[in-house]
Amino acid sequence: MATNTQEYIFRSKLPDIELQNHLPLTEYLFQRHQGKASSRPCLIDAEAGRVLSYGDVDLLARRVGAGLSRLGIRKGDVVMLLLPNCVEFVLAFLGAARIGATVTTANPLCTASEIEKQASGSGARMIVTQAAQIDKLDRLLHQEDREREICVMLADESECPEVEIAADVDVVTLPFSSGTTSLPKGVELTHKNLITCIAQLVDGENPNLFLHGNDRMLCVLPLFHIYCLSCVLFASLRAGAAIVVMRKYEIGAMLGAIQRFQVTAASLVPPILLALAKNPVVGDYDLSSLRFIMSGAAPLGKELERAIGDKLPSAIIAQGYGMTEAGPLISMSLAFAKTPFAIKSGSCGTIVRNTEAKIVDTETGESLAYGVCGEICLRGPQIMKGYLRNVEATMATIDKEGWLHTGDVGFIDCDEELFIVDRVKELIKFKGFQVAPAEIEALLVSHPRICDAAVVGKSDEVAGELPVAFVVRSPGILRVSEDDVKQFIAKQVVFYKRLHSVIFVDSIPKSAAGKILRKVLKSVLSTN
Repeated sequence: MATNTQEYIFRSKLPDIELQNHLPLTEYLFQRHQGKASSRPCLIDAEAGRVLSYGDVDLLARRVGAGLSRLGIRKGDVVMLLLPNCVEFVLAFLGAARIGATVTTANPLCTASEIEKQASGSGARMIVTQAAQIDKLDRLLHQEDREREICVMLADESECPEVEIAADVDVVTLPFSSGTTSLPKGVELTHKNLITCIAQLVDGENPNLFLHGNDRMLCVLPLFHIYCLSCVLFASLRAGAAIVVMRKYEIGAMLGAIQRFQVTAASLVPPILLALAKNPVVGDYDLSSLRFIMSGAAPLGKELERAIGDKLPSAIIAQGYGMTEAGPLISMSLAFAKTPFAIKSGSCGTIVRNTEAKIVDTETGESLAYGVCGEICLRGPQIMKGYLRNVEATMATIDKEGWLHTGDVGFIDCDEELFIVDRVKELIKFKGFQVAPAEIEALLVSHPRICDAAVVGKSDEVAGELPVAFVVRSPGILRVSEDDVKQFIAKQVVFYKRLHSVIFVDSIPKSAAGKILRKVLKSVLSTN
């Protein structure tokens, strides 16, 4: 509820809860799953049908931790996971976390150059991957100034070292995010940050996300993304639900897994929900086991929300909102709570527990009242420690009073519901994936026949936004074509960062300070 002492502060409709965020992450996750509870299903391999119990996962994670320790990984070392969704991803993460290592997760579809940047930027000492990725690591493995391993082994669990972990200081995961406007940066999330986020979801007498031991949660979104890692994997582990792990998304395979394993809960993104709403194959499967679907990573439109509800009447459809720097949760619909609240279409829910939020004027910094649009700011124990070795970027994102400035514009209505209406930040979101314009622009201007460039997002029903480049050709006889530019970028970046169109212009509109006037460029797109 908002109070007006000097500024409007918004909080959850649910009461704060006691947090156990002083614990190491793995201890917190498995705290409730000892004794008889350890025999409950934990991880289900959707492809192979293999089932591991909570006891199995805990034991194997200890063995992986022991193996990593034997290979020389120590507290504070960074381990990169370059893996698709699989049981081994979970075991490797938990094993590394148990011995105090920091895990940075990378997209296996990234190019060799992108993987190298993340490995070098994070200071990874070990890369856990599969044979299919080895060719991308050739240059990394031959760097003389960096000692890296690309293997992991199991060892006796008794060899897993006992490590003293300071939950509020020690970083457990290091996802890379583009933040508000610039190139990808390592986001330092401590044990305390992640535990806070998980507790905000599933702990307390009336949890925001009511999961229990009989639930089966679908894990089809990529585990290297903080949304799936925190809100699917870790939340389910804490709640004791079984997790149905799919290696990748394919509509038929996903529907088959829901039917075969009687999936009750799913966290998805709008492009998948669009397929559920429009693909006729959905009618061939029994999806009646689903009791809720949470949408995140990008806004879910009212029309699509209604269409999914019509297609799946047995399931509650609602959404949440977050960002990597918030671990990632900021708000969530209370339709998923144990004692649910009514759904308000188009809303991102209410601010999560143990958290303060405010809406500020982007020009004056003044806090705003109900119903007034401004930048969404957040303060709470889930907020990142900072950007890795980047004090300047950290200070630009988290102010002196501890407020995280999200770069998103929205408002909170009189029912405490949050609505996102625009973005201050320039980040493009393609099917929930982040595309930093600055990264693509830097590649474009490295082309010898391009003298200037700007990248903006074009609205698209399926993808959310499509990266589009405005390009100024260098003077000369040789001309660069749209296909030349697209191929030049495609060879250097992962699929979701590829350009969907190129528009040649005489100049890029910029302010007196040299800042690209993206609104001008977006207006050009809207007229085409």
